[in-house]
Amino acid sequence: MENNQKHIIKTDNLSIGYTSKKYINLIASNLNIDLKPGNLVCLLGKNGIGKSTLLRTLTKVQPAIDGDIFINQKNLNEISNSNLSKQLSVVLTEKLPESSLSVFELIALGRQPYTNWVGQLNTKDIKIIETALEETNTKHLMQAKYYQLSDGQLQKVLIARALAQNTDIIILDEPTAHLDIHHTIETFTLLKKLADKYGKTIIISTHEINLALQLADELWLMTPKKFVTGKTNNLIENNQLNNLFSSSLIHFDKEMKQFTISKSN
Repeated sequence: MENNQKHIIKTDNLSIGYTSKKYINLIASNLNIDLKPGNLVCLLGKNGIGKSTLLRTLTKVQPAIDGDIFINQKNLNEISNSNLSKQLSVVLTEKLPESSLSVFELIALGRQPYTNWVGQLNTKDIKIIETALEETNTKHLMQAKYYQLSDGQLQKVLIARALAQNTDIIILDEPTAHLDIHHTIETFTLLKKLADKYGKTIIISTHEINLALQLADELWLMTPKKFVTGKTNNLIENNQLNNLFSSSLIHFDKEMKQFTISKSN
């Protein structure tokens, strides 16, 4: 069945990085992705390898150096920003601008691609927002100001905003970077539930590798030498995790399906 599904995100020899008038800073090249809908994907790699750059390129925040990106079989360069906002929502790590928005109002911003020019919410919009509040267990916070929230609460509210945007794809850059272990597990479990229940394609860049190995349907592995994608169990069986980190301090235990500290000789 899955083999008959069309790709929701596809790249063809994608190169990512930054350009200026004088030079091109190439971060990674020959990135080929063929992702089917309805998967929770974890993007793994060491700091500075290019994970955030890849996500920013896939979301049209910055241009690709070379190659092509396709969203729902259409070239990203041919998709207007307004149409893209109805297909793809983003949760980034940047600090929110100062405001006095309530939680409800912040989540309601997810409806902007669909509301009229004055941002008026109709009955359908309200229902979608209420569903987002319920699914993320944030309904009891709806009247609070967003700056009053803990990091864990705010992350769930930002996920609720993305859910209210009602897109097939949700992309999150390090969503658990500032969270304790309880809220980290809670966030991963929530994202897995949304992928399974609503058929969302959810892509997360993360350093929570052992959680990713337990919950992700697919992994994207970025190393200095290559970029590998595939089903989590297949990548484990094919020993692809062994090359994720070039360090003698840790190794991947295939039987335990997790990274462990290497035993000294």
